[in-house]
Amino acid sequence: MVSYSIWILFNLDAFLFLFLIDNQLRGYYLVECILFNLRRSDMVKELKQMGFLEHLEELRGRIIKSLVSIILFSIVAYFFSEKLIDFVSKPIPELYFMSPTEAFATRIKLSLIAGIIASVPVIFYHLWQFVVPGLFEREVKLVVPVVLSSTIFFLIGATFCFLLVLPLSMKILLGFGTSKLKPMIRIGDYISFIGYLTLAFGAVFELPVISYFLGKLGIVTPQTLIKGRKYAVVGILILAAALTPGPDVFSQLMLAGPLYFLYEVSIVVVRIVQKKKKGEEQE
Repeated sequence: MVSYSIWILFNLDAFLFLFLIDNQLRGYYLVECILFNLRRSDMVKELKQMGFLEHLEELRGRIIKSLVSIILFSIVAYFFSEKLIDFVSKPIPELYFMSPTEAFATRIKLSLIAGIIASVPVIFYHLWQFVVPGLFEREVKLVVPVVLSSTIFFLIGATFCFLLVLPLSMKILLGFGTSKLKPMIRIGDYISFIGYLTLAFGAVFELPVISYFLGKLGIVTPQTLIKGRKYAVVGILILAAALTPGPDVFSQLMLAGPLYFLYEVSIVVVRIVQKKKKGEEQE
């Protein structure tokens, strides 16, 4: 039986890698995915076999549980929304709301963003639990380390954005003002800007974790990533432009720089995984 969960996840997580490799390797990747799914049912007999409808039901349950976690954390965060606004607005001297409902809506928006960040471990846990029925027995043991490392890398990316990228971005962008051209920033626009940017940085910092997992499965090799390095630069710049809010080049470069560094880290990670895998096979 073909494992639909592993098929869906790998096609989403490996989108960037598909963009980087040539047609021949792209075809090799698809063949490997098909063979992987065909081998899976023979090698993991003790795992529960699930059909397509069961997978959809399982996905639905995982999504509902993740949403419940986000809602609960958001409710808790709402009681601290005033302190959260004071905390995130430190780079800006003054913020304004232009409609009677904007202040209330902004509190809800900020609470929701805080709820998403606080629920990251829960979201990653349910994501990988959804994938478990499609893994080999030896790969099921990687779920806990992968969930933990995914959470850590996400928080590192979000922290890097909030403590370094955001203050520098606001300082540079507000520096274009003059004595007659003064900023009058809406609180709703500002919260949307920092929320989207923080979540984007957290997401792209998952690249080494994804690379490790794909390398462990043999889908991605160091040679593939090295050969696609020149295409990676273009893909990273496009991705940075798509993920960063607004047209400012500074934020895009601040995202593209760490993303390229993480791409190089991914090459090292996959190379280590490959060497370890060869050593295990020789033993």
